[in-house]
Amino acid sequence: FLSLVAEFCCGFFVILILGNFWFLAVLYLLWLYLDWETPCAGGRRSQWVRGWTVWRYFREYFPIHLIKTSELNPNHNYLLGFHPHGVLVAGAFGNFCTDPPFKNLFPGLTPYLHIMPIWFGCPFFREYIMSAGMVSASKESVSHVLNNEGGGHASVIVIGGAEESLNAHPGSLTLNILKRKGFIKMALKHGAHLVPVFSFGENELFKQVANPKGSWLRNVQEKLQKIMGFALPLFHARGVFQYSFGLIPYRQPIHTVVGSPIPVKQNLNPTTEEIDELHALYLQKLKKLFEEHKSNYGIPAHKSLIFE
Repeated sequence: FLSLVAEFCCGFFVILILGNFWFLAVLYLLWLYLDWETPCAGGRRSQWVRGWTVWRYFREYFPIHLIKTSELNPNHNYLLGFHPHGVLVAGAFGNFCTDPPFKNLFPGLTPYLHIMPIWFGCPFFREYIMSAGMVSASKESVSHVLNNEGGGHASVIVIGGAEESLNAHPGSLTLNILKRKGFIKMALKHGAHLVPVFSFGENELFKQVANPKGSWLRNVQEKLQKIMGFALPLFHARGVFQYSFGLIPYRQPIHTVVGSPIPVKQNLNPTTEEIDELHALYLQKLKKLFEEHKSNYGIPAHKSLIFE
């Protein structure tokens, strides 16, 4: 969905350049230059945009649910690790970029969904995603959010990143996380409490072309991901009036479960051992969260998370 909106915005910008409104394009480029750092400085959210009626229909389509398992004290800052990426990241968008799901369950906390910086280079589209509460996934951006002295900020990071979307097959429980420790270091440096979040149903929205590791397709996808910075999963779902083929996601319920916080004491210069220790604890809590809730959402008892 976001990709389609981005393409529309870029197309509109090209029309301005090629048409008789090129001066508007020049003015916007000047604005873009002056406003370039805003995605790394907390963005520019709009409660009006976040409250659009269309987002209620978007959430109800699947439907998307946010499940609270523990209180999050608004006097602290938090780093929420979202899993899995899936193809659409619908649970992250529906719960953290639209109102009122998050603010009703966690009053006093403001969520910021961190996404790839490349999206903020898209004319006009960048203005919309910042209005929805999305900011850059750069270290500078995460630090800006977690530096809030009064607490009340929550950085939401999709830990597996674009690479994990290549594992987004129905029934898949494989997470790219063993080598991803940057978010642990950021939590330590800022004393932000860590919160594991698992979104049940995220991988069920599309069917992806078989791309097992080692296959020619997976090799091509991984090379393109390294070059462009984002992955290109080949997927399909349903159409508008038929259910056999199309790009509209299947109507599968998504239950995004927010776990209990892991208290983190600020450490400006954490050692490798300290980072590894907290990372191991995070994996333990994430697995526990999954095991405690999997039976509620149709996951067989014998299936568990796979960490790569």
